[in-house]
Amino acid sequence: MSTPEQRQLRLGAFLFQVGHHVASWRYPDTDAQGILQHAFYEHFAQTAERGKFDMIFLADTLAVVDRFKTNIKHTVTVRPEPITLLSYLAGVTEHIGLAATVSTSYHEPYNLAREFSCLDHLSGGRAAWNVVTSGRDEEAHNFSQDRHLAHDKRYERAREFVDVVTSLWDSWEDDAIVADKENGIFADPNKVHELNHRGEFFAVRGPLNLPRSPQGRPVVIQAGASETGKHLAAETAEVVFTAWQTLEEAQLFYRSVKELAVTYGRSPDDILIMPGIFPVIGATEEEAREKEALLQSQVLPAVGLSMLSASLNVDLTGYPLDGPLPDLPELQQVNGGKSRFQLVSDMARREGLTIRQLMYRVTGARGHRTIYGTPVQIADQLEEWFKGGACDGFNIMPPYLPGGLEEFVDLVIPELQRRGLFRTEYEGTTLRDHLGLSKPQSRFQKAESVSGY
Repeated sequence: MSTPEQRQLRLGAFLFQVGHHVASWRYPDTDAQGILQHAFYEHFAQTAERGKFDMIFLADTLAVVDRFKTNIKHTVTVRPEPITLLSYLAGVTEHIGLAATVSTSYHEPYNLAREFSCLDHLSGGRAAWNVVTSGRDEEAHNFSQDRHLAHDKRYERAREFVDVVTSLWDSWEDDAIVADKENGIFADPNKVHELNHRGEFFAVRGPLNLPRSPQGRPVVIQAGASETGKHLAAETAEVVFTAWQTLEEAQLFYRSVKELAVTYGRSPDDILIMPGIFPVIGATEEEAREKEALLQSQVLPAVGLSMLSASLNVDLTGYPLDGPLPDLPELQQVNGGKSRFQLVSDMARREGLTIRQLMYRVTGARGHRTIYGTPVQIADQLEEWFKGGACDGFNIMPPYLPGGLEEFVDLVIPELQRRGLFRTEYEGTTLRDHLGLSKPQSRFQKAESVSGY
């Protein structure tokens, strides 16, 4: 068992369709219709909570992306709206954190601040917002735009967006509600603050029409690994979701973000790094690899090629599958996801992969690291990265659902607990408690609050 001083893993359960593998809906043990049923999501959340995960996490996009005319026909393009879904899951869980992606590109700060604050109140302090910028023109086309903003401009907007949202979450001080029935005073107006924000992208008066939430503010997550993304994370994020293939790459990213946090006046402990991991679990390593081979056998080549083309911002149709990648654009020319482009192209060069080999890396873990083996082997690999200074925990990406998460909870979690690397019980009530993050003070809070009504 772990001592109170021993550092422990943070774990997120990443919910994506009926599994992260693009062919998971064809896997024998999945229910492709389950993505439309509340019981599917309830089972996922309760299984993760049974495993004492810190949080469940929902990714999101604001479009059906089918630029190569394969996705609608051959893949799952259904995306549940995350705030609605997490609000439901708040009522069927008690402890686990509830994290969702909402883009800064096609939302307004006031609406987003209100939605996540309400979720935080309803869940007793378990909400988290994953800050992303939209990088697909398909999303722009659903919001009256011809193209999405340039990469740097998207991040400038995101930085201002986060500042406005966190200011709105702070606009009521913790003790602003008085509820003095005798004197008819509900709230102290001296402790409810207007923002009167006017910036390049937003003009927001405030205050929010909700009081400060149970954990002060919802936890802020960020998922970009480009240079601009790293700076946004180091300045504003409390958790960083990322993707790396090698221990050395992960260690370098870990150190760089922690060091950047210090330059923004923060402690390295104020920010947690959690790379995505795609675990394929078997009674033996051979069985685990046979599971993955079965999943890969269900991938239509056209689907794999379209996914790889989207990752690299290059149309690869017409190139020989067993040949090398063609010349790729320079990173500065990419106006989509720069970090994913860099990760996938680096993987191809480092390992000398053909187009076919590379596309199978993308169809499974989508650029994240795949690990195979028995529960002990899986735990070994997680422990190596955790103790090797590459991460503070992991965002677990089950290949198929519900079985992939059940196997992790029933087989890997007990091994991590046996090693003292993961909790056996929740010790607090909020997501900040689970993650070991302090409750932030409102930026409007005075050193000594003076009440005058």
